[in-house]
Amino acid sequence: MSLPYFKQFGWEAEVVTVDPAYSEMVKDDLLMQSVPPDIPIHYVKAFSKSWTSKFGLGSLALRSMIFYRAKVSRILERTHYDLIYFSTTQFPLCILGAYWKKRFGVPYVIDMQDPWHSEYYKSKPKHERPKKYWFSYRLNKNLEPIAMKSAGGLISVSDDYITDLKTRYPEIKNIPAATITFGAFEPDMQIAKDNAAKFEPLLDKRSVSLVYIGRGGADMYKAVAKLFRSLKQGLEKEPEKFKKFRVYFIGTSYAPAGQAKQTIMPVAEEFGVNNMVTEITDRISYFHTLATLQQADALFIPGSDDPRYTASKIYPYLLTEKPLLAIFHPESPAIEVLNEFGLEHVYNFENSAETDEQIFDFLTQLVEGTLVSPKLNIEAEKKYSAENMTRRQCELFEQVVL
Repeated sequence: MSLPYFKQFGWEAEVVTVDPAYSEMVKDDLLMQSVPPDIPIHYVKAFSKSWTSKFGLGSLALRSMIFYRAKVSRILERTHYDLIYFSTTQFPLCILGAYWKKRFGVPYVIDMQDPWHSEYYKSKPKHERPKKYWFSYRLNKNLEPIAMKSAGGLISVSDDYITDLKTRYPEIKNIPAATITFGAFEPDMQIAKDNAAKFEPLLDKRSVSLVYIGRGGADMYKAVAKLFRSLKQGLEKEPEKFKKFRVYFIGTSYAPAGQAKQTIMPVAEEFGVNNMVTEITDRISYFHTLATLQQADALFIPGSDDPRYTASKIYPYLLTEKPLLAIFHPESPAIEVLNEFGLEHVYNFENSAETDEQIFDFLTQLVEGTLVSPKLNIEAEKKYSAENMTRRQCELFEQVVL
C-alpha cells in the first residue's frame, strides 16, 4: 500500500521477500497489480517446511533467515542504501537489522504491526494459549531485545506498543517513533470488484449476511458475546424475521488448513444461536477477503479484551461503504478512529442494557432492509489514506537518517 507513494515523498524502494514457492500461506497473485512495475523485487529461498517440521520448526521467519542474511548482505555490498525497513509480522527476521547495521552502518526501522514479545497469554489457561506457546514465548523474549536495542526508529499500529518497547528497552527511548496504521487503499477495492468471479462464493445469497473476516480467539469473547446476546433476543422476539439471518466469521485461525480449532462456534452454542452462525477457520487471500466484504449485506468488527488492540486493518471495511457494526474494548483507539469517520454503530462491550438495545436495533434494521449505508467523513478519509500514511512513514525515515 505504501509502494506506489514512496517516490513522491523522496524515497526509492526495493523489496526483499521470500519466494512464494517456499511459503504455505494463501497465494494471491492479484497483489502484484497495485505494485509499481519499476520497483525491484529480490526473492530469497527458505528451507522446506516438510523438512523443518520434523524438528518442530514451521516458522517462515526461521526457515528463511539464513537466506535473507546472505541475500541482503550481497545487495548491501554492491549498492549504498540509506535505510532498511522491516514491515512484516515475521518478527524474528528483525534481528538481522542489528547485524546489517553493525556490518554496513545502515540504520533500520521496525514496523510493529502486532506485538512481538508479549506477556498477554502468560496468565491465561493453557487451552487459550496459541499453539507452541512455550517455544514461541521464549524465542520472542530472547530475540526481541537483539532487534530493538539497535533500532533507529519504530512504527506501530498502537501507541501502547511503542510505549511498552521504550519502557522495556531504555536504549531506544529517544529514537523517532510514530503510530501509523495500515492506510485506506482504494485501488485494491476496484481490483477485488473486477476479479470477484475468480473466487469461491462463501455467502448464502438467500440469507441476510453480517460478515467478519479476520482472526478469532478467546480474547474476542466479550465482543462476540455481545453480538450473540442481541441475536438471541431477535430470534426470541421475531423468529420469522431473524431465521433468515446469517453471521459469518471467516479466516479465524492462523493454523494450516484443516488443522484449526474453532473459537467462535463455542460462543454461538453458548447463546443458542449456532444455527445462525458460520465459522470458517481457514484463511482466505486478501482479494478474496475484499470481494467477500463487498458481497455482504453488512459488516462486523469485534475487538479484543486487550485495550491495545486496534484492528488496524479496518479501512477495507470502511471503503466498502456497507453498514458496519463495531464492538471494542472501551479503551481501544479504534473507537476514536471509527468515530472520526462518522460511523454510527460503534460500541464498547461493557455490559449495558442501552447498548444491547442499540445493537438489537441495528440487527433488526438490517434484517428488515432499512439500514442505511454510512457516509464517511471526507477529512477522515484523507487523513487515513494510504498516501497520507506513506507520507508519515517517510517523515519518520528522514528523522532516522539525519
